[in-house]
Amino acid sequence: MTDVEPDAPAELIPLLEPAEGVPEVTATAAGLDEVVARMAAGSGPVAVDAERASGYRYGQHAYLVQLRRAGAGTALIDPRELPDLSELSAALDGVEWVLHAANQDLPCLAELRFTPSRLFDTELAGRLLGRDRVGLGPMVAAELGFALAKEHSAADWSERPLPQSWLRYAALDVEVLVELRDALAADLTRTGKVEWAEQEFEAVRTAPPPPPRTDPWRRTSGTHLVRDARGLAIVRELWHAREIAAERADISPGRILPDAAIVAAAQAKPRDRAALAELRPFKSRGAARRLSIWADAVARALALEPGELPAKRTPLGDTLPPPRAWRDRNPEGAVRLENVRQDVRALAEELQLPQENLLTPEFQRRISWAPPRRVTVETVADALTDLGARRWQVDLVAEPIARALVAPPRPREPTATSQPSEPAGPGT
Repeated sequence: MTDVEPDAPAELIPLLEPAEGVPEVTATAAGLDEVVARMAAGSGPVAVDAERASGYRYGQHAYLVQLRRAGAGTALIDPRELPDLSELSAALDGVEWVLHAANQDLPCLAELRFTPSRLFDTELAGRLLGRDRVGLGPMVAAELGFALAKEHSAADWSERPLPQSWLRYAALDVEVLVELRDALAADLTRTGKVEWAEQEFEAVRTAPPPPPRTDPWRRTSGTHLVRDARGLAIVRELWHAREIAAERADISPGRILPDAAIVAAAQAKPRDRAALAELRPFKSRGAARRLSIWADAVARALALEPGELPAKRTPLGDTLPPPRAWRDRNPEGAVRLENVRQDVRALAEELQLPQENLLTPEFQRRISWAPPRRVTVETVADALTDLGARRWQVDLVAEPIARALVAPPRPREPTATSQPSEPAGPGT
């Protein structure tokens, strides 16, 4: 892909303090009323961010919400004390919200009844513009010439009181977000990608919650090392027991019991609590505290009848097999997929954007696995629309995909580049 990212200045200006200083955290109803009035009286877009406690607490709840708007300054809100921000949401109705990687923050903001009616996603804009580095820090550096510290991004934001240095970091995250938006919007206009961006932003804003995963316990790291159904039953029982314990304690599941401990138990199949306690991963203080819970889960798995054991493979259902299995299970589909990938990749390079943002790899796989009965540009366009592709994507890819679906086999590209990576952010 042609590198169209602006050159960052040789010397970046450190962004060390918010322009008006670090505001006090709003944690009372009266304080929230004051923030609502200020934000309503401001002008232009509002920068929004949220801090979670990923890896520390159960779930992805917000533990701090940051806002900044011209004429209103910056506000920091404690959502643990103020779990209903619907009045603030109403005050900002019709105002464009500016977020970075909005798909990460919108779910936890929705829990607070705080949702946008218009959206600009700076990370997604960077992707559509072909930027190589789309993290907030690198983008602020490249577009605006500021060095934005990110040392507290993985902190435990459930801590109270929050250290002053963390609050400074949080306030700086929205300090120049609107300025970043303006720089990116100008480039979207210059490159003719405004309409693409608007459709992508709206898709992120209106995206429904993802459906529950089928057999989420199978995503336990290291499960591929468990070769038998009885061992998989132990993984399943321990995973569910861990989820219940983690939710009750409001602690990240991995801190309650590491995946490595689950896999070790599944491989060893300990017959009693004493044998389980002898496994190294269960000697840690965290695992040992709830040893009876884990022992009961293992016992349940060992007591299952053969017909109650999980299948060694996930039932296919609506999930496609991995592409590496297509040559045996759907060889024609494997040829179609290789052709589709090559053509989508070539078009994405021409348009200077990641191919996963031109068309998500999932959609590429689905239309290759089961194309329309009669392949035409129109039927392909309809199929892509049904899958959820945006209008701008369909307009660009329907014709080349229609050709690729009926083309003969082509030489395979090198493995390292033949499979597109899943997008790290929105735009799928």
